[in-house]
Amino acid sequence: MSGSRVLALGHYQPARVLTNDELAGMVDTSDEWIRSRVGIRTRRVAGAEETVDFMAAEAAAKALAAAGLAREEIDLVLVATCTAVDRSPNTAARVAARLRLPSPAVMDVNVVCSGFTHALASADHAIRAGAARNALVIGVEKFTSVTDWTDRTTCVLVGDGAGAAVVSAAEEAGIGPVLWGSVPEMGHAVRIEGSPSVFAQEGQSVYRWATTQLPPIAREVCLRAGIEPAELAAVVLHQANLRIIEPVARKLGAVNAVIATDVTESGNTSAASIPLALSKLVERGEVASGAPVLLFGFGGNLSYAGQVIRCP
Repeated sequence: MSGSRVLALGHYQPARVLTNDELAGMVDTSDEWIRSRVGIRTRRVAGAEETVDFMAAEAAAKALAAAGLAREEIDLVLVATCTAVDRSPNTAARVAARLRLPSPAVMDVNVVCSGFTHALASADHAIRAGAARNALVIGVEKFTSVTDWTDRTTCVLVGDGAGAAVVSAAEEAGIGPVLWGSVPEMGHAVRIEGSPSVFAQEGQSVYRWATTQLPPIAREVCLRAGIEPAELAAVVLHQANLRIIEPVARKLGAVNAVIATDVTESGNTSAASIPLALSKLVERGEVASGAPVLLFGFGGNLSYAGQVIRCP
């Protein structure tokens, strides 16, 4: 096998929907204010029993069922998250236990909003190197658990959920080369710090960085995959907010692509946002199997990672 491909996808969201009008009763905001600034209408909020590993396992189980693989065939589990409470066992180990996987390697990846695309690249590399054959790659966050519900600039953004992919060895590469990096000196612009941990960000700095610096990087991701932006069938950016997604997609030049905007109904789910949005696009039949899709994550640490994949 000379590469890997995404074989199947799955996602999970809590049933609890938090609307803008409900938020307006909690903090000084309004539906119009939120929609005009970030484009979000609703978001999902996990209950006490919906832990990070629970949501991850639910999404992974759906992806595994769709892939038609047996539990014994999974030899690597990578979980991208920044909101897990416990350090050990890590989230990947807990997911493996919930799914009764016999003996996979289990690792968590904390690169905040670009965690899933980092984890997907890591799975691709492991499979190409012969260290694994079938991997579960999961993005999951319970972001509402680290939210300051008195801060209207951040509490209107966040949501909870999980998305998962089964990645398997393939004769032809279905996952293109990753382009990843960071701006460490600006890492403070997105923070989850303190005890208890609380999410905070410098929104204008993040907005300027994302809308000016990221489009040429995203175009380079396409170039490395041998794809022109106009050839993309879909673009799935980190679902930060519409004021970032729309200009980045426009500057990219993906004129024929479906642009994922799941943020409007799910909020910003950090590492879960890309697999969650992609899984929904595939579930609705909006992207044909085998079509090229750009995945591009960015955010905390001011890290970024992107690759072009073939849609499962």
